[in-house]
Amino acid sequence: MTTANDNISAPAGGRPTVTLRKGAQRRALAGHPWIYSNEIEMTPAAKALPPGQVVRVKAEDGRPIGTALFNPHSLIAGRLLDTDANLAIDAGFLARRLERALALRARLYDKPFYRLIHAEADGLPGVVLDRFGDTLVLQTNSAGMERLLDPLIEAIERVLRPEALLLRNDSPARKLEGLETYVHMAKGTLEGPLSLEENGVRFLADPREGQKTGWFFDQRENRARVATLAKDMSLLDVYSYCGGFALAAAAAGAREVTAVDRSEAALALAEQAAALNGWAERCRFRRADAFTELEAMAKAKQNFDIVVADPPAFVKSKKDLGQGSRAYRKLARLSAECVRPGGFLFIASCSHNMEAGLFAEEVRRGIHDLAREARLLASTGAAPDHPVHPALPESAYLKGLLLQID
Repeated sequence: MTTANDNISAPAGGRPTVTLRKGAQRRALAGHPWIYSNEIEMTPAAKALPPGQVVRVKAEDGRPIGTALFNPHSLIAGRLLDTDANLAIDAGFLARRLERALALRARLYDKPFYRLIHAEADGLPGVVLDRFGDTLVLQTNSAGMERLLDPLIEAIERVLRPEALLLRNDSPARKLEGLETYVHMAKGTLEGPLSLEENGVRFLADPREGQKTGWFFDQRENRARVATLAKDMSLLDVYSYCGGFALAAAAAGAREVTAVDRSEAALALAEQAAALNGWAERCRFRRADAFTELEAMAKAKQNFDIVVADPPAFVKSKKDLGQGSRAYRKLARLSAECVRPGGFLFIASCSHNMEAGLFAEEVRRGIHDLAREARLLASTGAAPDHPVHPALPESAYLKGLLLQID
């Protein structure tokens, strides 16, 4: 773990200034929170600034743009924090952002299980903070927030006073910022999985060893939507992870649910949660590759009333778009083939490089390849604890489609 907090909150007179190129201020003045390296005058002084330095940003004509976190080695060189170019960036500032985010989540949810900070949309670029009751899981995925880690932890303690705080800083996004990866307990201990509640259902998650922060809160509303269809139905949940869709359906009265995932540890948590909720006899868990299992089920003419396909990102970068698009089309075809006539398919993409229209078209083509018809019932995104920054389309990463298949 590396932090550097010297000069993070230098007075306005001592704060370094970076200048935008001529004509490059339009996006920033329009509210876009990112400033790309080719929009900045990369003078020797700017290049010499340490990654994550708090800077004042000004336009070529001298107009102040705001306060930003600056990384001269990243494509996203500037991450705007505020339009006030003289704002002190310290634990007090960070606490105010946390309090604002907490007030929103308290309005949205009556239980303390949610994403508390969703990066730029909550005014803290690169920060992810998930809440599991009195345990918090923090990711700092930008050099600026890593540099501010100590005052950020101070602010978290001031606002939330958690019993445990895990730094889950092993995200691939950190490498783009030149940051090392690590997992570290900043406070307290974390032994084994945690229990959480979502839509009245108890689940188990392992923030230390599981994917991302241990749980995908972003699918909360989509799990609830699918569950409303599930009474007396059979459901297949591929890429099930800890059984989110499967167990939500079981809670809603599904006749039988089957969860498929490659992770034995994730399936074990799903199976434990099923027993915890009293649904073990209606839940099946199968360790397998999703594409392989779907192909085998289709060949065996095994089908379900509802199929859920919620894969990891197939398009991790723009160069993956062609191959990833074909993978989504294939997944849609195989998943739809396992849906009984009149049944339902929910399919999702968490690839922010996969534009919503293209995703919908690949799903449509995959179903059409089966010579089956479908009707779109809902086009969805992430739960509201994953707000979208209005000027940052990249933050609307999650796309979901609910269809009925003839």
